Amino acid sequence: QIELEESGGGLVQPGGSLRLSCVASGGMYQIDRMGWHRQVPGKQRELVAVITSTGSTNYSDAVSGRFTISRGKAKNTVYLQMNSLKPEDAAVYYCNAAVQIMKNSGISNYWGQGTQVTVSS
Repeated sequence: QIELEESGGGLVQPGGSLRLSCVASGGMYQIDRMGWHRQVPGKQRELVAVITSTGSTNYSDAVSGRFTISRGKAKNTVYLQMNSLKPEDAAVYYCNAAVQIMKNSGISNYWGQGTQVTVSS
């Protein structure tokens, strides 16, 4: 059973910073890519940033230049450094991992429970 555990959410003032962390655990062959999505009530979940196993990154236009995604040395951890936060960044942030369970298996997506980020003065 693959589990993703997020941490680091909270309340921050506009212009402030937060760092989200996500750790993947469970039996797996490898993680292909990890990423962060966010969702506000009444809207679809949207991609924030993704990082591949080779370190390639991609960001949404809304966060490009302000957020940085990175992976830990163990490759089962992903971070999201969020700077210059705006009220519109407030959302529940979900960690996502594309996992290959066994060497010859396909890729399956897994999600964390989400962590709340609130940006308010």
